[in-house]
Amino acid sequence: MSIRDGHADGGPGARSGGGPALTVVNAERTAIAAGLPRAEAQYLLQALLGVSRAWLIGHDTDLLDAVTAERFHHWLARRLDGVPLAYLTGEKEFFGLTLRVTPDTLIPRPDTELLVQWALERLEGPRPLRVVDLGTGTGAIALSIKSQRPDADVRMVDFSPGALAVALDNAQRLGLQVDGHLGSWFEPLAGQPPFDLIVSNPPYVAGDDHHLDALKHEPRTALTPEGDGLADLRHLIEGAPAWLRPDGWLLLEHGFDQADAVAAMLRARGFIEVETRRDLGGQPRATGGRWPG
Repeated sequence: MSIRDGHADGGPGARSGGGPALTVVNAERTAIAAGLPRAEAQYLLQALLGVSRAWLIGHDTDLLDAVTAERFHHWLARRLDGVPLAYLTGEKEFFGLTLRVTPDTLIPRPDTELLVQWALERLEGPRPLRVVDLGTGTGAIALSIKSQRPDADVRMVDFSPGALAVALDNAQRLGLQVDGHLGSWFEPLAGQPPFDLIVSNPPYVAGDDHHLDALKHEPRTALTPEGDGLADLRHLIEGAPAWLRPDGWLLLEHGFDQADAVAAMLRARGFIEVETRRDLGGQPRATGGRWPG
């Protein structure tokens, strides 16, 4: 598709009807002038138009139609207000999967992929395996594990009906058979057999952490349990042994300054082979241990 002198032959940037003319390149410049990094401005336009970066470069003089231009300005205003890109586009890439996200869910972070990689290491072997992801949100961890171990019985738990609905929708769209349970942590698992692996990225930010201000658009309950940030981690460590098979593993994401506390709680509860792993930035981000039974 190409547009010259305001005439279009169709496509995502085709102009129709009246309204102010806005070319692709001018939209990008507008976003940059407003304060967005160039890469982010381009991604915003790619998502808006459903095109590749190469398309943007090759069609920089194309005109946006009035509806698309209005939507662009709306997205830009919301982004400048701090709304995450993933909430504007409605999706986020994680471990090679495209996941739907909504304001009901925490946006999956790349650092959490290390939890998936670690989980897959602990699930090596041909025998049938049972896994549960507690506080699943979008289902990112559970669905990533299932995509690599389709033979495993993987389950997702979340206390938020909205979040669990998103996780189940992601499972359906990706063609992954993962069961969802609505409720708080272990409560909805009553009657379930024990698990080989329990994994969780629970709320762990301290209630007075100033970083919460920058995360105001994400669900607070998915970010912090208030207080010192350790309450949910304590609860998971205390309750996990009742739900683990002998030699089963508990893997937990936590704050960079919480590794020692989490490791100490695991050892005090009776877990062995306690280990902490670092994220992409080199910070201690996940700690786990084996339950001897």
